[in-house]
Amino acid sequence: MLRSDPTIARERRREHRANADYTGGVYGSLLAATVVIGAGTLGSFPRLELVVLLLLSGVAFWIAHVHAQLFGARLAQHPLDRHGVLHVCRDEWPIVKAAVPPAVAVAVSPLLGLDVQGTLWLALAVAVAGQMGWSVAAARRAGASGRLMVLTASVNLLLGLLIISFKLLVKH
Repeated sequence: MLRSDPTIARERRREHRANADYTGGVYGSLLAATVVIGAGTLGSFPRLELVVLLLLSGVAFWIAHVHAQLFGARLAQHPLDRHGVLHVCRDEWPIVKAAVPPAVAVAVSPLLGLDVQGTLWLALAVAVAGQMGWSVAAARRAGASGRLMVLTASVNLLLGLLIISFKLLVKH
């Protein structure tokens, strides 16, 4: 029996999700945490500027990763085509996606009655939680055991705490 094109497309999307590599999300969350810390050292700022800075930083690093993938190892192995470019863009997209939750946290912080420092701490906590979540998702997709998922979450929590220690060390 022949399958229709939409069915084939759905299966391809399902297969891509099953093989997705979320390490870019871990990296993007770490990036977002450092952006929050950097913005906090500059003193008072409008929240909108931090939201934009988080999202644009994610996009800039996504572009850098796509470029590195396309013009690094891939170019040496085979020529670029539209499918290959779109594949790399999609694979690296978690870097941008990881910037969204901390940006949303900053955007909703006035509704929570948070001042600038409270906003920074909230965004930082969301970025670290995202970093842990992305690492567990990556481990789960790779078929890791529960123990390995706990290990990767713990390592990423330690990395997040390292970033938080930088915030504590930097004078505001």
